[in-house]
Amino acid sequence: MPKDPAPTTSLAKKTDEDAYDAHEDHPYDAHDDHDGYDDHDDADGYEESGPAPVVEHTVEDDRFGALTVRLDSELGEVTVTGERVPRVELWRAEGTEGEDHIPVGTRDGARLTLTVDGEDAVIDPAKGRLTRRSYRVDVRYAERSWRLVPDSIPGSRLVRAGAYLGDFTSGGDGKVLVEWREDAEPEALDAALGYALAAAFGTGAQPLWMTAIEMVGDLLPG
Repeated sequence: MPKDPAPTTSLAKKTDEDAYDAHEDHPYDAHDDHDGYDDHDDADGYEESGPAPVVEHTVEDDRFGALTVRLDSELGEVTVTGERVPRVELWRAEGTEGEDHIPVGTRDGARLTLTVDGEDAVIDPAKGRLTRRSYRVDVRYAERSWRLVPDSIPGSRLVRAGAYLGDFTSGGDGKVLVEWREDAEPEALDAALGYALAAAFGTGAQPLWMTAIEMVGDLLPG
């Protein structure tokens, strides 16, 4: 099964095999997939290992300067701030049990709230199944639409209204990297949403053929 998110933090070169057909995602299709922290020591004094529930990273974006991405995987909250971008917040509903392989804890859009400078936006993650497209996340705000969709094992592309803006990479630890396309003209809102979605859901997914091989391998006797 494709991982959500893919465990890597470096951008990978797209191949024809990995990339989507340019017309497949533009315009957006109908969503047919929708159906500072205390370390705890044990009795022997050994420190338990594991990711911190809250992480905060500051990145120097080539186009928009310093941005801070804060991820609280325990509560299911993501916040993106910066002097040159709007404040974007995403959180899961209180009482929703979080899934460990999803940084924000759920892909159920009904259990998620997304705001831009305090104003509600609509977030609609696909279910995340076999294909890369099933890991897409769609956003609608101010009569515009965005999509973050995997197009390689580590990375996902950000698209706004048919315009391919750039490639995001995040391994689910709150660290986000972006490579804007040279011919693209991203806006501050594009950046804030892209960083928030990448941090909340991770990026990338295995191609279907690789997933199929792994599934067959799991069925073979050891």
